[in-house]
Amino acid sequence: MTTRITVDPITRIEGHLRIDVEVDEGKVTKAWSSGQMWRGIEKILVGRDPREAWTYTQRFCGVCTTVHAIVSVRAVENALQLEVPLNAQLIRNIIQTAHAIQDHIVHFYHLSAVDWVDVVSALDADPVAAAKLAESLSDWPLNGPHEMKATQERLKTFVGSGQLGPFASGFWGHPAMKLPPEVNLLAVAHYLQALDVQNHANKIVAILGGKTPHIQNVAVGGVSNSIGHDAPSVLNIERLMLIKNFIDKLEQFVKSTYLVDVPAIGAFYLDWTQIGNGVNNYLSVPDCPQDTQGRVFDLPGGYIDNGDLSTFKPITRFDDAYFRDGVAESSKHAWYEGDAALHPWQGSTEPQYTDFQDEGKYSWVKAPTFYGKRAEVGPLADVLVGVASGHKGYQKYLNQALGTMKAVSGLSEIPLTALESTIGRHAARAVRCAVMLDTLKDQWQRLVDNVGKDQDTFNAPVFPKGEIKGVGFHAAPRGTLSHWVVIEDAKIKNYQAVVPSTWNAGPRDADGQIGPYESALLDNPVADPHLPLEVLRTVHSFDPCIACAIHMFDNEQSEIIKVKAL
Repeated sequence: MTTRITVDPITRIEGHLRIDVEVDEGKVTKAWSSGQMWRGIEKILVGRDPREAWTYTQRFCGVCTTVHAIVSVRAVENALQLEVPLNAQLIRNIIQTAHAIQDHIVHFYHLSAVDWVDVVSALDADPVAAAKLAESLSDWPLNGPHEMKATQERLKTFVGSGQLGPFASGFWGHPAMKLPPEVNLLAVAHYLQALDVQNHANKIVAILGGKTPHIQNVAVGGVSNSIGHDAPSVLNIERLMLIKNFIDKLEQFVKSTYLVDVPAIGAFYLDWTQIGNGVNNYLSVPDCPQDTQGRVFDLPGGYIDNGDLSTFKPITRFDDAYFRDGVAESSKHAWYEGDAALHPWQGSTEPQYTDFQDEGKYSWVKAPTFYGKRAEVGPLADVLVGVASGHKGYQKYLNQALGTMKAVSGLSEIPLTALESTIGRHAARAVRCAVMLDTLKDQWQRLVDNVGKDQDTFNAPVFPKGEIKGVGFHAAPRGTLSHWVVIEDAKIKNYQAVVPSTWNAGPRDADGQIGPYESALLDNPVADPHLPLEVLRTVHSFDPCIACAIHMFDNEQSEIIKVKAL
């Protein structure tokens, strides 16, 4: 008998996501992904000065704010064909890579690890055995028996108080949980340590961006950071060395803990390398520009069709026609007017709400396509594109992760296709985090090398009469992010954001093709329809950010809240 399960809202994500699945004989047979709020930022931007768009767009989200600020200024700069000083590119690169590292650490340890780790089981662990296991896998200094015992005592305090604090409302004891108590204790210890570690990345963003979230230093044409050698109020060598100190701390955790934990835990869930396969088309954009024109990038981009790496086609520059001409969005099954798939420069966000219709409109998220095909974006796409392009960092850390998984599982071989799965997305994110760490170090060194001979950080924009168009993109933590702007007589005529969670969470498109979330959920096992942990595992593996994909807009301009500054 078919059972309908509705999970609304999906928790431990940003924004409001509803997932519906039909389950027959213990497996998902149909799936619907629905964003439950409307994004209206694009309408707010119409008629405004393009130079201020970034201050609005980073309000798409309260977490991944920097990515929208940087992509917005890139869209306007590319419309103007405006060069950006190299120092500004490098400062932006440091901010975005630090943000990506923070995002990836938080996603695994604090948002999704509890889908796989039975926290209560850790109470039964032998702390000495847990430490012995941890020290056999990694040289992380906080893996010793003292740390494991202290973690267990802290957990006992939570339980003894009758409240599990951050571990409340978990699926403890669920039959899909497989880790031994010692591995659960090790994961809980790293969960708590990661709370402090991720803050090092936030401090890097705050030092350069003025604050975080919602950085204040970007501008169309560069950044507002002043560079000097001695003045205390500018970006000087003291602040650069403080950033380096945080980078070193992040590196130790990412490479000795995150890149070890994910494949080690994955080795206990090898069946999940066969579950959660998505649409198999992968899109990633190049990032970390190394010149003033956005034609040389440190990280590769491109497209892979049907999981076949031999089909890899690169995207190489901001004005690459292959990316620019391939993107379209359909509203046929979204709560907007119109059925046709439109290029973002012709895109529209006029609402047309109909309530949830299984065969009609059922989401505030649109359905993007790349040359008419659905595509998955995110760390899995970034890693596969990186490997296909021959990027040495992606190849090195992927081999390292697969080696750990083989050592723990005892298997002699794990194919690359294992990545195209629910647990594989987590492994890909850990690999990407290690690549981001190396990239962060490189960008920091290049900035230090460059400021000795060049201290420019800003080129003033000049807006022509008439209409111009631009697109800015960024390989954000959740995947390919692009902002598209049409400017007429120095005012915004149209603005569309095609964000990572739009690519992955979108509903059926104009041709009825299902999106990555919906595709990945098909054939997922569900042991208990009342406790659909398996559904959450696959959805969480994408790291949803529905706050970015959709937003609220009050067209009556009612006052929502008044804040008085004292």
